[in-house]
Amino acid sequence: QVQLVESGGGLAQPGGSLRLSCAASGFTFSYSPMGWARQVPGGKWIEWVAGIHSLGGETYYQDSVAGRFTISRDDAKNMLYLQMNSLKPEDTAMYYCVKAWGLEGPMGQGTQVTVSS
Repeated sequence: QVQLVESGGGLAQPGGSLRLSCAASGFTFSYSPMGWARQVPGGKWIEWVAGIHSLGGETYYQDSVAGRFTISRDDAKNMLYLQMNSLKPEDTAMYYCVKAWGLEGPMGQGTQVTVSS
């Protein structure tokens, strides 16, 4: 079955960087669009942050992270990444790996990112 395991979260200072990773298994990773979503503390909804089409094609970024976050994938290793630079306190959230272009797909358990001084 589909398994998505996120890692790389933690505490970062404002202006700092983190790199999230997602190890995928149970499906043909290279054929699947993938993305990252996040849910803020106490939030009622999950928002789509970034997406990448199969074969490393088209990417999408939410306006609030464009220019600061970079999504990438390594199809040989079945890995998805999110490089997060210039972090802001409002980036604090649980981040989820998504097997979909958008939110309509399986997600992992998430990795917590906290941006605070």
